[in-house]
Amino acid sequence: MRIKTMVIIFITVLLTVVLMQNTEQVKFNFLFSTFYMPKLVMLTAVSVIAFILGVLVGRPKKVRSISGNHHDDDDDNNKPDTLSDEDRDYISHP
Repeated sequence: MRIKTMVIIFITVLLTVVLMQNTEQVKFNFLFSTFYMPKLVMLTAVSVIAFILGVLVGRPKKVRSISGNHHDDDDDNNKPDTLSDEDRDYISHP
């Protein structure tokens, strides 16, 4: 098993144990309202929101062109004449 998988399993088990130990009703104040709910519900909601935010922040960003040109780098690689004259001279002479 990879270390990343083991860390994920450990964190999941730890989170489950913490959630199951906190099932009593508690008072929550949110802005101008007060309500009672189990800690389990609030901790689960916060954990899910934190996971979603972590996935959104951690995903790779799309690369966009600053100049606005839709120029593909692959087009340069497909051209047969991409070497300069100096490069051709260097390659052809031992």
